[in-house]
Amino acid sequence: MYGTAVSFSFRLSYNRAMSSATMPLESLQSPLRFLQFMGCDVLPDWLQEYASWWEKEGQAISDAVDRAGTPWLRMFGRSGARVDEILFSPEYWRMLKRGYRAGPLWRVFEEKTLFPAGLVIYLTSFYDPGLACPYTVSLGTLAPLMKYGETVLQQRFFPKLLQKDDAVWQGATWMTEIKGGSDLGSNVATVGRLVEGHWRLTGDKYFASNAGAEAAVVAARPEGACSGVRGLALFLVPRCRQDGQLNYFIRRLKDKIATRSVPTGEIELRESEAWLLGQPEHGVYLILEVLNLSRVANALGSVALAQRAAADALSFAQNRIVFGKPLIEQPLMRRQFDDRFAQLRAASKLAWKALELANEVWQQKPPYSERYHLFRLVTHLAKYWTAELAVQTAKWAMEVHGGLGTLAEYRVERWLREAMILAIWEGPSHRQILDGLEVLERKQTHRVLLQSLCTRTPPSVVQAMQEKIDRHLALPREQREAGAEAVFMELATFTAAALCQDA
Repeated sequence: MYGTAVSFSFRLSYNRAMSSATMPLESLQSPLRFLQFMGCDVLPDWLQEYASWWEKEGQAISDAVDRAGTPWLRMFGRSGARVDEILFSPEYWRMLKRGYRAGPLWRVFEEKTLFPAGLVIYLTSFYDPGLACPYTVSLGTLAPLMKYGETVLQQRFFPKLLQKDDAVWQGATWMTEIKGGSDLGSNVATVGRLVEGHWRLTGDKYFASNAGAEAAVVAARPEGACSGVRGLALFLVPRCRQDGQLNYFIRRLKDKIATRSVPTGEIELRESEAWLLGQPEHGVYLILEVLNLSRVANALGSVALAQRAAADALSFAQNRIVFGKPLIEQPLMRRQFDDRFAQLRAASKLAWKALELANEVWQQKPPYSERYHLFRLVTHLAKYWTAELAVQTAKWAMEVHGGLGTLAEYRVERWLREAMILAIWEGPSHRQILDGLEVLERKQTHRVLLQSLCTRTPPSVVQAMQEKIDRHLALPREQREAGAEAVFMELATFTAAALCQDA
């Protein structure tokens, strides 16, 4: 969490920049109305149908899945052969496949835009943040296959990943091993061997979300490659070998805080069939492409969760009578709601800006353009700031409910559990800061970002922000890194507030 000083400046930034922006309370209760409030005037029919399904059926299924906890893993069939089957209830699979039918994969492929995936992930996250993870990592599998997969590979996997019915295949993105995920160059021990023209991977992935997926993109080091991140490559690994046998094994599923609607497991790769994506010397860039797409999705999911937590708090405050009048009418409580609404609006602007930039550059290949590095910076800012906002908003929503907020039967504690994983997925806050700092140092991308905000913010204010960042970048290395969070937070809040102003 943030220290006191950072939290204080965070709140002041919004009170100054956004006090004139009032959010109608009714827009908070619905993800579709909130999108309209944020400027999305035309919502596609399929999205409205998806939202209606969640209200009529999906939420009850999601509640039941969450109460059931970690699913079971059936490792062996009756014949004694490994089957590694994840045993969710049939309703879980119905809920999951309903989202795939909405089109986070096939619409992206057909329309060549990421926005359908962003809309599905956002709306799903309002009702079940964890369920958005399978859609996110499946997109993270589809995107590099579209860009870097050989034709024969695309012909094999596209028909399955792009199906519009319940037979659709899922994807996954497995990078992290037992030593952690932040330092991939040191911690990835999975090795790829080229045997008679075919790749075979051996190693273990420790935090493997969407275990059981029919295909996964996996970070591994080709045998003989150099050490560090430059020696990594990205591979596509199917669940089954071409002879029908299992191609990877699930050692176990993990009991964890946070979401229960996506299975997280330990994956064993044992001479697993794999296909190299792209050029091996570009592997680290492909890995980061996948991670950055997931970070954008994480930011959208964080905003949706923060909205849901605030919506539940609002519903409670409107109906809870305290000292003779509704809680929402108490001056201090109303002020807290106003502050949270302003923060939510700014967070939404920042998250959707990250998606807008991703949509502009996601099909680029190395070497990247200046706009791609702008996308990287905004994505780090958005992932960092929205994930922390989701945690703080969910915690505050529990406080609004008082003791009732701690009880599982009212969902409020669930939003805090779900929010905790959003700050960890695809790199925790310090990872976003350090990666963002690298973009600032090597690419000077803050200049491009700030220049783009000049139509929304007085040039003198923009210039002062640029000079502050430049002074920080001129500090000695250790001092520069140690003090990076305050500068990164200020740039995130500055950008979000500017995006809320009319151009």
